[in-house]
Amino acid sequence: MRAKSIFAVPATLSDAERQQRRHALVRLSLAWLAMMQVMMFAWPGYLRHEGIPKDALDTLDWAIVLMNWASLALTVPVVLYSAWPIWRHAGANLRQGRAGMDVPVALGIVAAFIPSVHATYTGRGEVYFDSVTMFVAFLLTARYLELCARQSFGGAAGGLRHARVETQRLALGASADRLASRFVLAQVALALGAGAVWAYIDPAHSVPVMVALLVMSCPCAMSMAVPTAMASAHAALAADPAMSDAMLDALLDRARGKARQNLHGSLAWHLLMTPLALVGWVTPWLAAITMLVSSLAVAYNSWRLTRHGGSVHEAADGALEAAP
Repeated sequence: MRAKSIFAVPATLSDAERQQRRHALVRLSLAWLAMMQVMMFAWPGYLRHEGIPKDALDTLDWAIVLMNWASLALTVPVVLYSAWPIWRHAGANLRQGRAGMDVPVALGIVAAFIPSVHATYTGRGEVYFDSVTMFVAFLLTARYLELCARQSFGGAAGGLRHARVETQRLALGASADRLASRFVLAQVALALGAGAVWAYIDPAHSVPVMVALLVMSCPCAMSMAVPTAMASAHAALAADPAMSDAMLDALLDRARGKARQNLHGSLAWHLLMTPLALVGWVTPWLAAITMLVSSLAVAYNSWRLTRHGGSVHEAADGALEAAP
């Protein structure tokens, strides 16, 4: 792995942090494997319609029941093992009397998983095992990227110049966390209210709409906005450790701009998708995909800072020329 890669393990990383990264990768791998299989098992349910001949429909219904039980068996390890950090953090948040980022995530998993188990057992109703596994897999992907970004280059241990990057990360991160917390509270309230309204209008749409909004309430992209931008700044600095102070100032300015672009862009994406979810046009699995897309977009936008290092040099040269 290249030294400036976000996935490179810093030499200064402690044993506990290395173990944390390994466990995160194992949980992520299990979630992705289960998700791909559960999506295959969900396919017969998407094919079903009343226009199918009766004998073929009976066979298909039997296959759907069998696939639902198989999906349940694969989803349980994802919910209990892969999503364990979510349950732990959500429980800690509730004991402290605050709604952190993991509380709406846990609510979304419960709101999709419990009705799916009931539908599988009774043989009536919709199941959302594909949405649950997809949500967990995509969420863990975003958080693994965030973990790698936070751990990259050993943080301030890289020297005084890397310490400047870390100082900026902490300052911007505090503001981003406050915005994300307010967003979570508003989105959870909206999801519960929308579920109640749809239960009165059309009960069949109540659970899908509520789950989709709860999935979208996870501010994954917002939580990645600052760490990925600062990790990109660390990478650019590691690639050119002899850069002048003017170049470092220009790099920090561009990293700050990237972090704000990420934060405002991810918030705009959430605001754009929310009305579509409210009217039932965004299914839970589609909400999970939009969450992953926004997180990957944030990571890509941040990493452009290292791909276009010449811009930093040009900005620094322009600043020097403008100086009296």
